Amino acid sequence: MQNRTHLIFSTLAMLIGMTLNVSFATAEGVTKDIKSAKAGTYKVDPHHTQIVFTLNHLGFTNFTGTFSEASGSLELDPKNITNSKLQIIIPTSSALTHVSKLNEELKSADWFDSAKFPEATFTVTKITPTGNNTANLIGELTLHGTTKSINLKAHFLGAGVNPINKAYTVGFEATGAIKRSDFGVNKYVPLVGDDVNLTIAGAFELEE
Repeated sequence: MQNRTHLIFSTLAMLIGMTLNVSFATAEGVTKDIKSAKAGTYKVDPHHTQIVFTLNHLGFTNFTGTFSEASGSLELDPKNITNSKLQIIIPTSSALTHVSKLNEELKSADWFDSAKFPEATFTVTKITPTGNNTANLIGELTLHGTTKSINLKAHFLGAGVNPINKAYTVGFEATGAIKRSDFGVNKYVPLVGDDVNLTIAGAFELEE
């Protein structure tokens, strides 16, 4: 029994060690310099674009969920990023947490009211470079029937040919925060946090 237990723990330790030592390789030919990316009109890759939201729950935990199935477009001018344009459209019914009951509640009139407001949109109105691959994005967020200006910090991750579907792809990550009460989503404020942190992991495919 002791030998069997030792074997089980040894195997688990080996698997954990293998997992921790995995290195994530990028696709061949991916550039990390935005000025080397292709200019043009891109469409959102809905399968690899995700919006993550995090807010405090009763002061005990920071609770996280996601939106998916996004659409939209990016007009990218890598030589002069201020000329670029971006719009992302997010189905509010795609809100997902690890609690099935909460998933349905978030679609209800108490929260996003997906039947009345099926989409949230973010349209960039101004781009200000802050570094070689970073920029501030000022844009209009429309959520729950209300439009407010918000500020996101964007970071270019890479551009190149997707080795699986052969589409030329660019990827960005943007982060920022909003107050959900500004958009009329007031349920349980302040017990459930008003401040919501957002992370947009955006992948865009060049339209040929």
